[in-house]
Amino acid sequence: MGNLCACLAPKSMKKKPTKRLHNPPPTTNSTKRWTRVRSSRKEKSDAVLTQEQVLAAAILFQQQNGRDPFDRTTSVRYPKSGSKNSNTLPRSSSSRARALTDPLLQPHQLVSENVKLEDIETNHFVLVHGGGFGAWCWYKTIALLEEGGYKATAIDLAGSGVHSFDPNRITSLLQYVHPLTDFLQMLPEGEKVILVGHDFGGACIAYAMELFPFRISKAIFIAAAMLSNGQNTLDMFSQQAGADDLMRQAQTFSYANGNDRPPTSINFEKSLLRDLFFNQCPAKDVALASVSMRPMPFAPILEKLCLTDLNYGLVKRFYIETPEDNAIPITLQDSMINKSPPQQVFRLKGADHSPFFSKPQALNKLLVEISKIKTPS
Repeated sequence: MGNLCACLAPKSMKKKPTKRLHNPPPTTNSTKRWTRVRSSRKEKSDAVLTQEQVLAAAILFQQQNGRDPFDRTTSVRYPKSGSKNSNTLPRSSSSRARALTDPLLQPHQLVSENVKLEDIETNHFVLVHGGGFGAWCWYKTIALLEEGGYKATAIDLAGSGVHSFDPNRITSLLQYVHPLTDFLQMLPEGEKVILVGHDFGGACIAYAMELFPFRISKAIFIAAAMLSNGQNTLDMFSQQAGADDLMRQAQTFSYANGNDRPPTSINFEKSLLRDLFFNQCPAKDVALASVSMRPMPFAPILEKLCLTDLNYGLVKRFYIETPEDNAIPITLQDSMINKSPPQQVFRLKGADHSPFFSKPQALNKLLVEISKIKTPS
């Protein structure tokens, strides 16, 4: 979202044709028997070779296609009942299939081995997308968390993802975050979650922290707007010195209420999405975003937050910096952190504005590490 307010099937195995040797013409009765024996042995050898090739192809197909496909638009994914995920290694972010010679790391080599999953306060992550994004952007994060035994819920905010509401008709932050606050309100008594906010989703989880502090164990801001009391997202981005030409070029405004009224939504030029949000991301994820992103409602950006120490201040905050970010530059991230210091800051080396695409495994590792940090009650 950046300083938007500077301007108001696997490869099939080809089976090699089997060369069959023609039986030599019979000469005498004594050679016919041996000819039939040699021919029979050759045919059996061919049959065995064919069976081995078919078996090898089946194994390869199962390795590459036996995994569950990622959901593109669903907001919630739950582990299969009866599945044993606690010892499963998180899937590699590489598109290359894992080879048998690759080293296999155990989960305790990736995260703190002194803290068990059942000993943490909650294993439930609630993922909140940024402006223009949707629950679809968390598909890798959901899969990796669930493989590690966690529960992950991705929320589509109003007018985002598969939520059918028109973004141009959203007039308040309360209306925009209603799917999130409704979800938190419906949690069973005594259950807590870890809120994760990306981009403008940081302002959204801050709003929820003020309303439901006792239902939130921790709050994690990923390249996100982390505001102070009385501040709105417009003010925060206006603090950045100078104007980002790329961001200004990418922004397009909609005026559903007339050109003489404030904008109702912001969209981004598809041709500039890669450079702005996904400069370190795989091409397939950029393609997914280009067909999935929707306009971002403008009114919530103007709304000032009321954050108190008695509510918002009760929830321990963590920030994950993205140094290769072209949308919310690292200098702006540092400025927010210095103004309202969280409990701990992590820097995701090599990550752009969308680390759930560019650095999924590294991001997953940090999320798991943060979940295991003990905080004073």
